[in-house]
Amino acid sequence: METPLAVAVIVNPHAGKGRARRAADEAIAELRMHAADVRVYDGGSAAEARRLAHHALALNPDVLVVVGGDGTLSGLAGLLMQTEVPVALVPAGTGNDLARALGLPLRDAAAAARVALRGSMRVIDVGEVHSAGDVTPFLTVAALGFDAKVSDRTNRLRWPRGALRYYLALVIELIRLRPVRFRVVVDGADSVPAPGTLIAVGNTASYGGGMPVCVGAEPDDALFDVVHVAPLTRRRLLRLFPRLLRGSHLGLPEVRHRRAHTVDVSAPDLVVYADGERVGSDTCRITVRPGALRVLVGVPTLS
Repeated sequence: METPLAVAVIVNPHAGKGRARRAADEAIAELRMHAADVRVYDGGSAAEARRLAHHALALNPDVLVVVGGDGTLSGLAGLLMQTEVPVALVPAGTGNDLARALGLPLRDAAAAARVALRGSMRVIDVGEVHSAGDVTPFLTVAALGFDAKVSDRTNRLRWPRGALRYYLALVIELIRLRPVRFRVVVDGADSVPAPGTLIAVGNTASYGGGMPVCVGAEPDDALFDVVHVAPLTRRRLLRLFPRLLRGSHLGLPEVRHRRAHTVDVSAPDLVVYADGERVGSDTCRITVRPGALRVLVGVPTLS
């Protein structure tokens, strides 16, 4: 008799504004239907999720399933990089940009759970933001400048709720738009002034739920795609947004695209966001850990 697959499931019930709870129920039911030996760990906070993941990995499961968004998985990355247990992501966050980059099912938790049973291995890179003595892993895009300020403003607003809060933050930061006085060092070259609207350092192509700011970035090439947008007027920034949404902005004269292993950025009042979380300020170094995380991909069909 075949030994059932030992699967540990980490759930962030707050991800995706509550969608993770429904996704977890569907994923767990699918895993059990295919005779997996499933243990569920329900984390009520990021710290609790890390504690539970540490406990789960100590039991050496065959697969660790994480139900949540990009921030949920990147919050566990420091722990997961120390193990050879593969990770399967059931995307249930707001943006789900890592799942998008890996070709995982975005709206079908049962199909995503099946990847844990029969998926193929892919070893991906992990980015790290070094700022104020802390090192924070990230998996998608580190955002510096206008887009990071919009995220920061969204988190600080208490009204309105839902998407309207993001749009209000966008309007506020658009009104306050000023060039950021970035200083940038790429791969140890000389520090140069690089004023601009934003800098995006991409381990994957998109952020914000599918905006391909670093179009072409791959999570397993040991390199970041670095996109620098020059100072823009409000009108020009608004006109640029459709190009950003289509991923056709890299050829614009205001946009510089290069590839790098290490990026150092500083600026007055710099804010750094990655995977939807604030991860740094003022000065940061962004480095890549090649082949640091083992993930399962593919959408197999089970009989």
